[in-house]
Amino acid sequence: MKQSANQGIPKFWPLKRLHYGWAIVFASFLSTFAEVPGFGPVLGVFIKPIQDELGWSRAAISMGFLIGSVAGALASSITGRLVDRFGPRAVVSIAGIVIALSLVGLSLMQEIWQYWAFFGLARGSAIAGVEIGTSVAVAQWFIRQRGRALAIKAVGQRSGQAILPIAIFVVMAWSDWRHAYLALSVFAILSITLPAYVLLRSKPEKYGLYPDGLDINDPDNNPKSIQHEESWTLNEAKKTKAFWLITFFLMCTPFVQGATNLHMVANFQDKGLPDIQAVSIASIFAATSALSIIPIGFALEKIHVRTGAIVQAILVLLSMLLMLFADNYPLAILWALIFGVGAGMRNVVEVLLIANYFGRESLGTIKGFTAPFRAISPVGPVLAGFIRDQTGSYDIAFMLFAVVAIIMIILMIGAKQPSKREKG
Repeated sequence: MKQSANQGIPKFWPLKRLHYGWAIVFASFLSTFAEVPGFGPVLGVFIKPIQDELGWSRAAISMGFLIGSVAGALASSITGRLVDRFGPRAVVSIAGIVIALSLVGLSLMQEIWQYWAFFGLARGSAIAGVEIGTSVAVAQWFIRQRGRALAIKAVGQRSGQAILPIAIFVVMAWSDWRHAYLALSVFAILSITLPAYVLLRSKPEKYGLYPDGLDINDPDNNPKSIQHEESWTLNEAKKTKAFWLITFFLMCTPFVQGATNLHMVANFQDKGLPDIQAVSIASIFAATSALSIIPIGFALEKIHVRTGAIVQAILVLLSMLLMLFADNYPLAILWALIFGVGAGMRNVVEVLLIANYFGRESLGTIKGFTAPFRAISPVGPVLAGFIRDQTGSYDIAFMLFAVVAIIMIILMIGAKQPSKREKG
């Protein structure tokens, strides 16, 4: 690879012979690992100690999840355009700083409005900053190897969800939940802002490269040999049926998974599992998800992403039905395995749906446009908390989520891949 093809790429990146896209994947992995304090499995570990000390209801605690999700969804319409225009580096770096400061605020909170504000800001920054920035960055640097690259990035988030709950549990056993939030704030700066600022870069063409490692200046590489990918503008995409079916599908997935992630630990505690077993289910779920993501990424390079989305929805349906009966540790582990694989598929499928259907050029803008439609989805965690407060059980919520999973299957069956050639 010629040096002229690397202008603007950090000179201290040690693996000079490796396609720089893998540096993008590495930085994205670290960033998504450290963003998880704004996600359900980690917040789930904090629910009981916060409730014990401050006396807030689970519906009230879930409201912070809703506020953060709505804020992130609405802000994504702006950050998506910023990523397309200025690149992911600044967006993800700033998001890491905001997350760190928000976690400091959570360590000091006394009133419910403070929790809503700080957790909402942390989750919103993770969704609109880290998630949008890293997913667009990775998808822009890869086409043929996009499935595996996005899978490795997604392992970051799931690994964080597997490891950090146990780490937090240890910190809280040694000290308390406030010190756990302080530790997470330091971790956010080191693992989000630092690698994002140092390594993240925008499209490879700006550096004399093509996706998947081809070099414009290498005479042995013919640009026409690159796998063709149609790129759609936002206005063009909005005129297709598939765009709207995908948008509604993307509304359903966080409605179910966000609620389940948040309440899984509390649900198993309610069903009589000891605290350490209930917390371990969150880690088993996340570990299963993390381990399944890379094989799923390779598979989705061979099969159409719509097929993957249908399989994902079927797994969600099965896990919601099983949750109704999982009142002992072996069944809870079985549930974590099934739901974990489904969640692993979601991490890759959600980015591939837009990238593979509509291309790289307007990916941030299109992702940002779909995000506000998902603002209704975070009602799921609050609804589940409300149902539990009123009935003493989450069962009705899980039955509702099973119905949503059936709707997801129907949506993707109808989402046929559009083609500009057919339109012409």
